[in-house]
Amino acid sequence: LDGCEHAVFEILSNSVDEARQGYGHLITLTVFKDKSIQVEDNGRGCPLDWNSVEKRFNWELVFCELYAGGKYDNNQGGDYDYSLGTNGLGSCATQYASEYMDVTVWREGNKYQLHFQKGKVVGAKKKALTVEPTDETRTGTTIKWRPDLEVFTSIDIPIEWFQETLRRQAVVNANVTFRLLVEGDEGFTQEEFCYPKGIEDYILEKIGHDYLTEPYFIQADRRGRDRDDLPDYSVKITACFCFSRGLQMQEYYHNSSWLENGGSPEKAARSAFTSAIDAYIKQQGKYTKNETPIKWQDVQDCLVLVTNCFSTQTSYENQTKKAINNKFIQQAMTAFIKERMETYLI
Repeated sequence: LDGCEHAVFEILSNSVDEARQGYGHLITLTVFKDKSIQVEDNGRGCPLDWNSVEKRFNWELVFCELYAGGKYDNNQGGDYDYSLGTNGLGSCATQYASEYMDVTVWREGNKYQLHFQKGKVVGAKKKALTVEPTDETRTGTTIKWRPDLEVFTSIDIPIEWFQETLRRQAVVNANVTFRLLVEGDEGFTQEEFCYPKGIEDYILEKIGHDYLTEPYFIQADRRGRDRDDLPDYSVKITACFCFSRGLQMQEYYHNSSWLENGGSPEKAARSAFTSAIDAYIKQQGKYTKNETPIKWQDVQDCLVLVTNCFSTQTSYENQTKKAINNKFIQQAMTAFIKERMETYLI
């Protein structure tokens, strides 16, 4: 089931990448009674037609060939500055793991349609893509598929998973609306998730007015490298935090993925907050004689923190994107948070 859920996230990620680049502001995910799923956006529309450079159709590269994604060169000015996916796995792997997949794209005045069954395109390869002119002004991509029970042990994804996933995406993609439609016996129910100010609104929602300090938003851009023999890359650091009487929460996001297992950002937060607050206590002479220095657990007990960072080069611990291990990101975040904490504490 975890793999089935991740396949959904891979398709959703493509729409999120478009919205992050400023193409489209609404992403709709529909869950049907038969467990099929549909993701619809109003971005530029996934390119499907003939690729004169590769001498192949773009749909073959996107849906039938691993590692053929168009996001490799994001550190050299590629299509996407900060992308959830970089290696061309998601759409292809999901297609192969589907009982069927229907793709509809509106792009440049045309409507494109493509159909797959059990990992194979329907129709002869050169005639598989249907193209017809349309007077619709819309652009975007709609992908509907049913996860294959011959691949996954279960495709019964809980509705709570969809709700939580879309809510988290709304948190880290400010002012993008994520709409969830769920088909039931009496039609469709609808929920929408949108945070105009992103992580700031999210922290206020979680904490209400029960805080010791008001939420504090910080951001910075940094550039560096993980090792001397590797190229430089860009990092955008954003974080919002406050201290609370009754709530402790720390959540870390990178390139819109929730880092459930943390990694570099969590290590940076632990080091920076503990070090900065310890230094401040010493400076103010607040430690009693023989008192041991504070630890992360002491800070964590009353800290509400959300970090939301983006980088043009990301090293995930694995394909599920639940943790990153970039050395430079950890160093940059640690130094930046410590620097801003000094001002904050004054």
